[in-house]
Amino acid sequence: MAREIKFSLVYRDMWQSSGKYVPRVDQLEEVAPAIIDMGCFDRVETNGGAFEQVNLLFGENPNVAVRRWTAPFHKAGIQTHMLERGLNALRMNPVPADVRELMFKVKKAQGTDIARSFCGLNDHRNLRLSVEYAKKAGMVSQVALSITSSPVHTVEYYMGVVDKVVEYGCDEICLKDMAGIGRPAFLARLTAEIKKKYPHLVVQYHGHTGPGFSPASMLEVARAGADYLDVAVEPLSWGKVHPDVITIREMMKADGFVVKDLNMDAYMEVRRLTQKFMDDFLGYWINPSNHLMSSLLVGCGLPGGMMGSMMADLKGFQGAINASERAHGRPEISLDTLMVKLFDEVQHVWPRLGYPPLVTPFSQYVKNTSLMNLMNVLNGKPRWTTIDKDTWNMILGRMGQLPGSLAPEIVELAKSKGLEFYEGNPQDMYPDELPKFRQIMKEEGWDEGQDKEELFELAMHERQYRDYKSGVAKERFNKELEDLKAKAGAPINVVRPVVEMPKFNAEEYASRYPHSVPVQAPAKGQMLWQVDVDDVSTAPVAGTEVKAGMPVGYVQTYYGMEEVIPAVDGRVVAVTAAQGSKVIKGEIVAFVEGSADAVKGDNPEAGTE
Repeated sequence: MAREIKFSLVYRDMWQSSGKYVPRVDQLEEVAPAIIDMGCFDRVETNGGAFEQVNLLFGENPNVAVRRWTAPFHKAGIQTHMLERGLNALRMNPVPADVRELMFKVKKAQGTDIARSFCGLNDHRNLRLSVEYAKKAGMVSQVALSITSSPVHTVEYYMGVVDKVVEYGCDEICLKDMAGIGRPAFLARLTAEIKKKYPHLVVQYHGHTGPGFSPASMLEVARAGADYLDVAVEPLSWGKVHPDVITIREMMKADGFVVKDLNMDAYMEVRRLTQKFMDDFLGYWINPSNHLMSSLLVGCGLPGGMMGSMMADLKGFQGAINASERAHGRPEISLDTLMVKLFDEVQHVWPRLGYPPLVTPFSQYVKNTSLMNLMNVLNGKPRWTTIDKDTWNMILGRMGQLPGSLAPEIVELAKSKGLEFYEGNPQDMYPDELPKFRQIMKEEGWDEGQDKEELFELAMHERQYRDYKSGVAKERFNKELEDLKAKAGAPINVVRPVVEMPKFNAEEYASRYPHSVPVQAPAKGQMLWQVDVDDVSTAPVAGTEVKAGMPVGYVQTYYGMEEVIPAVDGRVVAVTAAQGSKVIKGEIVAFVEGSADAVKGDNPEAGTE
């Protein structure tokens, strides 16, 4: 008897892999009936990843969005699933265990059936609590293997992860081929091995089409026993996103699999509405090159969804690099040449950083380090001169165990800086925080919300939640959209929205925080709390711990990058310069509260102004 292949529409990831934002809740409710009427989907990916953050960024409540978006699918008997990042949950940095546990309770109550959990390092320790908390909340626990192609990522390696998460109690396995570089034959062997050893496990495949392997990979994993395939719809299918359901369904049907019928009238309605949302406002943040596939992605292994932000980064750095080239009497470098140089540098950096799978956030770390290396080498400086704090946390083991070994030069560099490697369970480094956030909500007079969902949002995305509550996020988004519409003829990927921040008075902070010390810009240029210049949400939140002498950000000048370095150990109490904003030399960009001795200059490790 022929076996059925089922399909999941990754509507959330379609948008996430294309641009900065996802549709508003009213738009999601508008398209849901047409998705249901297509008749071919057993599952729909509704939320997770950056879904929560991007709703907050344009001033909307993500809890309302999830509840109203999942409701029609439940009524139709279609399962909904979310994506979460294990130790990092729904953000780019580690999350305390109590906040992670609350997340699963909230998302189940809001209507999400399946928790797809991945660790970018495939460290099973980071997945254990995800499995346990999902099951405890009544969700289906699906563990995603972050697929990549390297000497260390063998079938045996991945089966070692599967063995552990099965031991923890997971229900399903997803092959998360986030860059689409998994080789079809390899994925088939891995699928067959999972099914042979654990025949009760559901296997789902998720692959992007960027380098072109994914249709072949889908056929191979289906033949090897996979149960579900993730697909997309036009106008966001193919290119750097996911294969289209029409093609994949016909391919499966021709190979002898049973597939559900597809209502083409409904498909065209989903297609029309998706285009309508793009025309409304979402298309302003979608890079035109996203509709193109590129075999260049095979070598560097970066996810296609990063191409837009990466090209924006390169464009931003091109001026500084070419200023240096002119100063040395060399010809200027084109953007295409820079792109190839960056791809080559990624291939150099990646194995030396232990082959972390190139998925959020580790793809950003590898790309950022490669970009800084490229910048420094072209300016006559050595590689590894600039490594941001998050990348160091990855290198030092604070986010999990790297799949491969660090290069000796990286180990020696860490030792020379007095940095210590961590071999314990990463979760142990991040103590519970819900009591702190409950107190904050009490002080602010905020309600914890239905099923404590508002408490969860504050604890998960403190800075963005505060901006949402104050109305700053909505004002910022409307201004950004207004500017983009006014410049509709300009390339979308090079727009640098400058966010207006509240003006802080140094004397006011000196009195409010007796031990506060200003952090100053070392030069005139563009403030970058992280190298991803388009990430306007990036900045330290109040309470972020910093170390004297360790960079907390950068200023991009016309001649290169300058590190922003606090003078004392302590915690951030205010940030006064936004990501991407213009600063001048000596301008205060943040305040750090240190010890009284540190402020007086008695701290031997404190830097100098």
